[in-house]
Amino acid sequence: MKRLIILTEIIAPYRIPVFNALAKEAGIDLHVIFLAENDPSLRQWRIYKDEIRFSFQVLQSWRRRIGRYNALLTWGVSSALRRASPDAILCGGYNYIASWQSISWARRNRVPFLVWVESTAADQRGNNRLIESLKNKFLRGSNAFVVPGKSSFAYVRGFGAPKELIYTAPNAVDVEFFVERAEEARHNSATLRRDLQLPARYFLFVGRLVREKGIFDLLDAYGALPSELRAAIGLVFVGEGNERSALERRATKTVPGAVHFAGFVHREQLPSYYALSEALVFPTRNDPWGLVVNEAMACGLPVISSGAAGCAADLVEDYWNGRVLPAGDINEFAHTMNEVAGDAPLRSLMGRRGRDRILRYLPEACATGIAQAFFSCGSAS
Repeated sequence: MKRLIILTEIIAPYRIPVFNALAKEAGIDLHVIFLAENDPSLRQWRIYKDEIRFSFQVLQSWRRRIGRYNALLTWGVSSALRRASPDAILCGGYNYIASWQSISWARRNRVPFLVWVESTAADQRGNNRLIESLKNKFLRGSNAFVVPGKSSFAYVRGFGAPKELIYTAPNAVDVEFFVERAEEARHNSATLRRDLQLPARYFLFVGRLVREKGIFDLLDAYGALPSELRAAIGLVFVGEGNERSALERRATKTVPGAVHFAGFVHREQLPSYYALSEALVFPTRNDPWGLVVNEAMACGLPVISSGAAGCAADLVEDYWNGRVLPAGDINEFAHTMNEVAGDAPLRSLMGRRGRDRILRYLPEACATGIAQAFFSCGSAS
């Protein structure tokens, strides 16, 4: 057995199934070091410790939001790595001091160091020369790379990484959970619509209510729909964020129309919102992946996504299981929403195709990609 240490930020619910699957991989002794339990300033996720089936620890930490940036200081990284005695380290990103401490420890102890990169060329921080310089230094000091898909693969190649050192571990959610809960929701649609106060028909957005997610673009696109369509179909925002109040104020001017704000919704209720909607609209201007697209596809929804979503190149095939549109193009989003709303057979076909495709993006597939990177890196060291 070889020991793989994963250093990652928080106990994210969508990572637990992946790490559980990875812990079952033959020849891997997995231990995960979390820098913190959660990030309440950005997400209100529950911490599902009862679902964890792998060895882990949570370091002591201090966190503050400083403008756009998330400062996270942790204690005990080097000592935790020393006690864990890894055969290789997989570090989830390069944003934190702990990431740099871990790569420094790996160099001193001649331990292979892999970095999990989800960034894409659409990353809005790409114009910051200092950040790009630090990122370049970090990546060049790594032995191998794990990426979720095509966009991040191209991004890492842009830093000069050889393609044979880049391994794809597709981002995944618990597909079975969303498929089953969506079917249950459709069987109880009338009751759920009443209890959740949902319109009879609606487009759906799921994510943080922040400007870079394209939420104002979506509201403007909805407002540009024909008035008779807005009278028949609503728009539901699921999520919280610092732009919610501004978005709500602007939404009051959309007449006719029904714009509903559900607030933050925990994992157990999310499939109901997906299952009862017409389509997921994901107009993000900057997103490394967009796991809500995985979730929506598992629930049988067509997806209208911007091309800025890192997942779009892998998951959404234009005119097949959804549409991929230029980020910020309000007219194009409005036209596509109008087209999808008016064609029920097309929505059904796209939804079925999407659900079939997402069955290839299971937690086990992500775990297999990580395992391949781990064993290849270890054998080359």
